[in-house]
Amino acid sequence: MAAARRARDPRAGFRRAAEEQGPAVPQGLIRAARKSGQLNRAGRGLGDVPQHVWRINLDTPEEAHQNLSFGAADRWWEQTDLSKLILASNQLRCLSEDVRLLPALTVLDVHDNQLTSLPSALGQLENLQKLDVSHNKLKSIPEELMQLSHLKSLLLQHNELSHLPEGFGQLVSLEELDLSNNHLTDIPTSFALLINLVRLDLACNQLKNLPADISAMKSLRQLDCSKNWLETVPSELASMASLELLYLRKNKLHSLPEFPSCKLLKELHAGENQIEILNAEHLKHLNSLSVLELRDNKIKSIPDEITLLQKLERLDLANNDISRLPYTLGNLPQLKFLALEGNPLRTIRRDLLQKGTQELLKYLRSRIQDDITSPNEEPPATAMTLPSESRINMHAITTLRLLEYSEKQVAVIPDDVFNAIRSTPVTSVNFSKNQLTAIPPRIMELKDSVCDVSFGFNKISSVSLELCTLHKLTHLDIRNNVLTSLPEEMEALTKLQVINLSFNRFKVFPSVLYRILALETILLSNNQVGSIDPLQLKKMEKLGTLDLQNNDLLQVPPELGNCETLRTLLLEGNPFRTPRAAILAKGTAAVLEYLRSRIPA
Repeated sequence: MAAARRARDPRAGFRRAAEEQGPAVPQGLIRAARKSGQLNRAGRGLGDVPQHVWRINLDTPEEAHQNLSFGAADRWWEQTDLSKLILASNQLRCLSEDVRLLPALTVLDVHDNQLTSLPSALGQLENLQKLDVSHNKLKSIPEELMQLSHLKSLLLQHNELSHLPEGFGQLVSLEELDLSNNHLTDIPTSFALLINLVRLDLACNQLKNLPADISAMKSLRQLDCSKNWLETVPSELASMASLELLYLRKNKLHSLPEFPSCKLLKELHAGENQIEILNAEHLKHLNSLSVLELRDNKIKSIPDEITLLQKLERLDLANNDISRLPYTLGNLPQLKFLALEGNPLRTIRRDLLQKGTQELLKYLRSRIQDDITSPNEEPPATAMTLPSESRINMHAITTLRLLEYSEKQVAVIPDDVFNAIRSTPVTSVNFSKNQLTAIPPRIMELKDSVCDVSFGFNKISSVSLELCTLHKLTHLDIRNNVLTSLPEEMEALTKLQVINLSFNRFKVFPSVLYRILALETILLSNNQVGSIDPLQLKKMEKLGTLDLQNNDLLQVPPELGNCETLRTLLLEGNPFRTPRAAILAKGTAAVLEYLRSRIPA
């Protein structure tokens, strides 16, 4: 009966026509919108915008035809034009050109829809101040949008934009611009005209460079260029006096610009790049800096001038190549967080690093007096001091159990260095950055105590049998030498957990490593390794990190996917064709899953 009544209803045809325009907005909401100038239809599952929304300023209200005695609240001819329209989180695929019928709009929010294009009529909304079209599927921006001279906020993040209109600089009132998570490869030079821009987000694009003209943005306080392909930053960036927050993370930067004019810069984030040098010129002008994040780079040393950053609260230097720190770092008055893990620090014990920032700073302060002594002022020889001990860090031997004789450029470690140990049970040895061509035979004298040995940055061509006697060895660093093989006798190093063989001349994966089952980390990047044995690797049940970047791998065996203990697998920079770069970029879990899917049934 209900169905019959609906069929006989003379208004049914009109209702169906209205439904084709999208579900009608309740009259109560329309009345409220006419009074407030605001209409919110977010999250309503709309596939289209009802026509009466676009015509809300034009159509005579229904109640005007029905009620001729108006109270003050119902004087529809005095009611306001729509100024704020929110249609976010629906399923809209397009916006009607009828948007031009809402010329009083100051805010239009259509984020999180399915829009693939925008109507050119948007350019006629001359009062528009905020436009949010983020999280859609836009591939381009209409030129007409550049006519919005009063627009202050334009949110375009998470779309599919590969280019921008050249006339972008016409948006002279713009204060906030978010273009993150698109496919942009360059930025229009007209950006220089956006002199009122305060916040610019370009993160997660494919930018290889920034135009030098960007420095003309005199009001810019926040610039985010994270996750791009930047290899350099224009030196002009350093003249941006208003800049407070600068994000350069996850690019391909080899160096930082100097910042002579950035007196207001509070945060500098440049982690996960390839920065090798941090010098005084990078730091000495940054008087306001409170956060300096440089983790996962290749920085080798920290300049003493870091102590000029008197407002520094957070310093993240994790996973670099830093071997020593200026002890005066302990005097930074505001420092609350200091991250140093993953560095080959030889003057700070591992257990000290794990005690937290305050204990670390306390230790650094306690060592300042030692650091002040000029290296040219040798302590006087006494009956208890060997002649060469002036060049040997006796404090490190007695207090830290560290035998350090690095950066001396010597071809042979003097006997006096070993003699200085006397009966101290040394646990760490650092002979890096010399000119050694062989491992000192006397290293075997330390076999009952030494756990951590570094011969990095020498000219060593083979590993001696003496090294294979260090049965307590857990960490071995022989990076940046000229090794081509490892002796089978290394199998005796049953406690070895970490080995760094990067930047040598290995053409094959050293087979002895497969038999050292305690290994947790193998770093073998920047060699010429052509193949690996996944079945042998699977037997290494403790192996969590395998770095094979920049080798000569022509293929990655699918069975490597079965090595499920691997948490970090690095394969970039090899000549294999699969997995493709897009899969490698998703991380280890995705790579292993891909490889498993390729294993023949």
